[in-house]
Amino acid sequence: MQDQSAIPSGACATAAATAAATAAATAAATATAAATAAARAVVWVVDDDASIRQALSNLLRSEGLDARTFGSAEEMLAGGLPTVPTCIILDVRLRGLSGLDLQARLSPGDAPFSIVFISGHADVRMTATAMKAGAVDFIAKPFTDEDLLGAVHAALDKARARHETARHARTLRERYATLSPREQQVMRLAAAGLLNKQIAAKADISEATVKIHRGNAMRKMQARTFADLVLLAQSMGLLEAGD
Repeated sequence: MQDQSAIPSGACATAAATAAATAAATAAATATAAATAAARAVVWVVDDDASIRQALSNLLRSEGLDARTFGSAEEMLAGGLPTVPTCIILDVRLRGLSGLDLQARLSPGDAPFSIVFISGHADVRMTATAMKAGAVDFIAKPFTDEDLLGAVHAALDKARARHETARHARTLRERYATLSPREQQVMRLAAAGLLNKQIAAKADISEATVKIHRGNAMRKMQARTFADLVLLAQSMGLLEAGD
């Protein structure tokens, strides 16, 4: 075994610096990958008219957008829900499942998408139904390229925001899962407004132990201040969960 005292202190410092740099690079790469996934977006076109699908695909790709086309709602559903921010350009009248029926089957909470309806046979009731269910826009055919592209970009902005919200929620759940059961309890009680001595009495532990668990919870949840911890608990619905 090599005598540790024989290793130059400079070598130890260099090794430590290298390890720290590697960890920082890994964290940066992870953050970059997450940002890239959020920025990447696609447009799905669902229309049973092949000429319209091709025309819209050409228009979207000319704008640098990634476009994918489907001839029916069933074909789209068969491929699964989108996993990146997506605008779905959806014709109301389709063979088989209609556009409105497809919208009713989809849940924005399950995937980061927003819908733009297009139709050559729109009426007030149809438009109201689609918009009330969360469509970003309802455009009557024929429409201009500018009108459609404006609606598409608005839908993608909304889809990106939904994607980021979902990503943040997953991150918080993952952090919360690293807390011990006692740390989770102390976090919930502290966020609910209980003082350390009240938490200690409720959990049957000392105030000193409460402070340790509270500090661990803040560190693991990456909360810079106690106010941040309260906001995180609120966003996760922990205050309503009770104890």
